Amino acid sequence: MHLLTILHNLAVSCWLGGAALFTFILTPKLFAALSRDLAGNIVSLLFPGYFRWGLACGTVALLCHVLNRGRFAAASLALITVMLLLTSVQAFVLEPRAAALKQSITSFETTAKDDPLRVRFRQLHGLSMAANLAVIAGGVVLVILASLPAVPATVATESGNPTATSRKRFP
Repeated sequence: MHLLTILHNLAVSCWLGGAALFTFILTPKLFAALSRDLAGNIVSLLFPGYFRWGLACGTVALLCHVLNRGRFAAASLALITVMLLLTSVQAFVLEPRAAALKQSITSFETTAKDDPLRVRFRQLHGLSMAANLAVIAGGVVLVILASLPAVPATVATESGNPTATSRKRFP
């Protein structure tokens, strides 16, 4: 099932790459170059596509993993599942609530930082950022696991572990 391994690795890489690009390059550049309100509006427009991308890549990775279990099967399955759950919470819970609050805030540049709406928005934003960083960290771990060399059959046989003879390079 070499094709499933390739699809899994591609999906994880695209998910991780998209999240890293959005989080560490695109968003900071927008907020550095534009007013806070304009940058926030642009990022808000991008969020639905960003979350759909993560959910699509995560779903492909999960399906390929389930169909082609390999090394680190339980750990990778748990990690992909947690990453998908976090992305789902961001997409369907945190982002819609933050967007609704954002509509009630006239301007982040003129509204006091201690305004209850801004305080609540900041809380939701903090939760979403933590979830996003956890997804990125999970993606890094999945890439590392997929990059680890397969255990040679002779080493696995000598160690007395007959299940370690698999040469699949798929976490």
